[in-house]
Amino acid sequence: MSTPTTTQTARRLGEAPPPDLLDEGERMSLDELRATQLERLRWSLRHAYENVPHYRRVFDEAGVHPDDCRELADLAKFPATTKADLRDNYPFGLFAVPQEQVRRIHASSGTTGRPTVVGYTSEDIETWARLMARSIRAAGGRPGHKVHVAYGYGLFTGGLGAHYGVEALGATAIPVSGGMTPRQVQLIQDFRPEIIMVTPSYMLTIIDEIEKQGLDPRSTSLQVGIFGAEPWTEQMRAEIEDRMDMHAVDIYGLSEVMGPGVAQECVETKDGLHIWEDHFLPEIVDPLDGTVLADGEEGELVFTSLTKQALPIIRYRTRDLTRLLPGTGRPAMRRMQKITGRSDDMIILRGVNLFPTQVEEIVLRTPGFAPHFQLELTTEGRLDSLTVRVEARPETTAERRTAAAAELVKAVKDTIGVSVSCEVVEPESLERSVGKLQRLKDRRSR
Repeated sequence: MSTPTTTQTARRLGEAPPPDLLDEGERMSLDELRATQLERLRWSLRHAYENVPHYRRVFDEAGVHPDDCRELADLAKFPATTKADLRDNYPFGLFAVPQEQVRRIHASSGTTGRPTVVGYTSEDIETWARLMARSIRAAGGRPGHKVHVAYGYGLFTGGLGAHYGVEALGATAIPVSGGMTPRQVQLIQDFRPEIIMVTPSYMLTIIDEIEKQGLDPRSTSLQVGIFGAEPWTEQMRAEIEDRMDMHAVDIYGLSEVMGPGVAQECVETKDGLHIWEDHFLPEIVDPLDGTVLADGEEGELVFTSLTKQALPIIRYRTRDLTRLLPGTGRPAMRRMQKITGRSDDMIILRGVNLFPTQVEEIVLRTPGFAPHFQLELTTEGRLDSLTVRVEARPETTAERRTAAAAELVKAVKDTIGVSVSCEVVEPESLERSVGKLQRLKDRRSR
């Protein structure tokens, strides 16, 4: 991030919260945390087994019982839960409490089949709000701050999850939701929020609109952006921080486990996301055979809920790829490395594994390119082909466009090991994101 002026430095929210602002869970020693985890894990396994027919059946089939969990490592004996299990039990088959105790229902978009449905008791909602408040505080938010919430509201967990967390923190929620980008800019200018919560791809769209209106993005009141709901790279962090003169920090969550607020990056370190392990027990497993991997090894992230009442989730395979690291800003709680991609959005192109985030890194470091691109898969003859369609910046000359395209093709070949083509398109010609960005267009013949 560019060096700010003295006045800007005084208003930036880059410091750790003082100890008296931390909640009881954040103050736990490692021994206290492990004891709490084991007690809560044993409760969660019993709760699921006794109240959810699916879990009773799969536990029995695997020959395990909640009483078999005597230490945290015993969790590996229990079967995993997948998104298919949630869809097979659609809509309420995995709920562990009577319907009259469910105070809210959220659901995924269901773009690849039946939506996954999640429920919350009153206590679940209170827990979620507290963890979101903890997350916003770790990102630099404080009571009294104004928070511009541009995540979508509705069945998607992002908007309401953020909203309740802002209020639980004692801050002011501005529930803008997504879309109507010129209005987003107007409200940022008029209401002067310190914090914005939004997907990183839509933040880039907002920055473009600020510049389109002839304004300087670095002059806004925004000091921190809390970005989640999609993988994003360190190069995108640098792009946002440089153009906005603000902190860009990562938040992680998924509706099946709770929603946003499962893990949060601390603004003072920006070195990965601290998992709120007093409520969610993480594992890393081999994506192919499910074998549990040691901390530090990269694999698929798996979560078990420790306190959820309406929808306990046991060993949920997220498909997100990361590794577990020691805690820093919250020493007792492990960090997860920024998500590098998902096992189910990996592209296998002529035998080479490729993730959209790998291409994003190359796009963002190629002079002349804007940070807006799409990947288009087609079939040429009997082979799959990948075209990177990327916007030029307005000032990029025709000669520079040609050179930049060649640089990108070479960089993909050199770093990823596969040949692609590059199509440079006009500024603002690609579809803009107002929520989760769909980078890949699969137009292959079947």
